[in-house]
Amino acid sequence: MSLWAFGNLILLIVVVPLLVALLNRLLAALEQIRAAAQDTLSGGVALIGELQNTPELLARTDQVIKEVSDGAVRYAGPVSKLLG
Repeated sequence: MSLWAFGNLILLIVVVPLLVALLNRLLAALEQIRAAAQDTLSGGVALIGELQNTPELLARTDQVIKEVSDGAVRYAGPVSKLLG
């Protein structure tokens, strides 16, 4: 058996299965990353649906803040007269 044949035999028995195993691990990790990216995309799309009414909610928040500040000013005036 010549050295070339011995080298080819080692290549087929040792190196090729090792490369196939490493490639298999790489592709498995890639599939996990792809699945996580798909989950992230699905969550982002669902979140966009929840953000459609944000301007109305912000307008309501501004209105509540104005009402609370008016009430606080009305309350603070008499309290300062009582304490002061």
